[in-house]
Amino acid sequence: MGGAGIRLFKFAGITVYLHFTWFLIAAYQVQARLYLYQSPIWALYEYLGLFAMVLMHEFGHALACRSTGGYANRIVLWPLGGVAFVQPPRRPGAMLWSLAAGPLVNVALIPVLELLCLLSANAANPDAAQLFRMLRLVNIVLLIFNMLPVYPLDGGQILRALLWFPFGEIRSLQIASVIGLIGGAGLAALALFWRSIWTGVMAFFLISRAVAGWQQAKLLVRLEREGRYGDTAPVAPSVEQR
Repeated sequence: MGGAGIRLFKFAGITVYLHFTWFLIAAYQVQARLYLYQSPIWALYEYLGLFAMVLMHEFGHALACRSTGGYANRIVLWPLGGVAFVQPPRRPGAMLWSLAAGPLVNVALIPVLELLCLLSANAANPDAAQLFRMLRLVNIVLLIFNMLPVYPLDGGQILRALLWFPFGEIRSLQIASVIGLIGGAGLAALALFWRSIWTGVMAFFLISRAVAGWQQAKLLVRLEREGRYGDTAPVAPSVEQR
C-alpha cells in the first residue's frame, strides 16, 4: 500500500491504485442495489463492472497521453470514480487528444453493451440480463455527465483545450475555471434542493478543482510576467465521477 492507496497492478507502465475508502462506499452501494437482483452476488458484479468501465476510461486517457509523448504512470480509483494523472505535452492538440480518448472509450462500449444486452435477453438467468441493462445505462449516464463542459470534468477540460487554440494556455484555463465554478455552484444548489449528500460532495470537488485551476492560471500569469513562463508542466488529471 502506498500513499495513493492499495496497489492493484501495473499495465503498460501505468500503475493502478485503489483508494482505501472504496471498500466503505462499495459495501453501502452494493447493499443499496440488492433489490434489483434475485441473487445478491449480482449487485457486487454490477459495482465491479462499473469500476471496470471507469478503469478502461482512465486507461484511455493515460495511453492517449503517452501516444503524444506525454507522461502518465498512475491511475487511482476512488469512491466517486477514477483519476488518471496525465501530463501531455503543452500543446492544445496533445491535450485535446489525451482528454477526448477517455469519453471515446465509453462511446466504444455502447455497441458492446448493447450486444451483451441482446444476447442475455433470452438467457435462463434473469440476473445476467439485468446486469447488462444496468451497465448499459450507467455507461451512458457516465458519458453524458462527464462530457458536461464543467472543469475539471472531461467536458470542461476538452472545452479548455479547444479554447487554447484561439486564446492560449492561460486565458483558456481562466475561462474553463470560471465555468467550472459556475457549474459547481449550480450543482451545490441542486444538492441543497435534493438534500443529497453525494451531490454535495461532487459539487465541493468541482468547486475546489475549479479554484485550483484559477490559482494555477494566476501562477502562469506571474511566471509570464517574470519571464519564466514555460518552466512549469502542470498535470491535467482526468476526473471521472459518478
